[in-house]
Amino acid sequence: MRRFVIALLLLLTAGPIAAEVVDRSPNGFTIKATVAVAAMPDAAFRALVDVGSWWDKDHTYSGDARSLSIVPQPGGCFCEKLPNGGGVEHGRVVSVVPGSLLRLQSALGPLQELGVSGSMTWQITKAATGSTITMTFAVGGYAPALEKLAPLVDQVMMRQVSLLKAYLDKK
Repeated sequence: MRRFVIALLLLLTAGPIAAEVVDRSPNGFTIKATVAVAAMPDAAFRALVDVGSWWDKDHTYSGDARSLSIVPQPGGCFCEKLPNGGGVEHGRVVSVVPGSLLRLQSALGPLQELGVSGSMTWQITKAATGSTITMTFAVGGYAPALEKLAPLVDQVMMRQVSLLKAYLDKK
């Protein structure tokens, strides 16, 4: 949790991050971020599921993004291997259309400790000069002051979207 708070503070001081809290209420929130990338949809999808190559290591339990993986099939795990045989399930794939859609049931990081669940959708569409990637994360359930977490989760997820964009743009 301490690593999460430190990383969050670094994000907040790193400059503006454009994303949107689409909706929030006492029982949940929805965030959305959209980026344009030069990669075609199939390449963008392959990069998305190669999560260990671009995810922020500061938002892992192991401190090593290479410990992350996504199995892109229904029931597939967005998982993290931990030392000594441990692990974390960050999400479960519920829908996949290679080249265009990845949807996970997910309660990332500190959200796992709360009585909430989330649906995270990564939509990839062809654009004139590559692709547009839209990440939507809807979280709902019971947690005291759940809606107050929306800006924090928004910042963290926009960081991930920005890292995916940077990873794709340097390829």
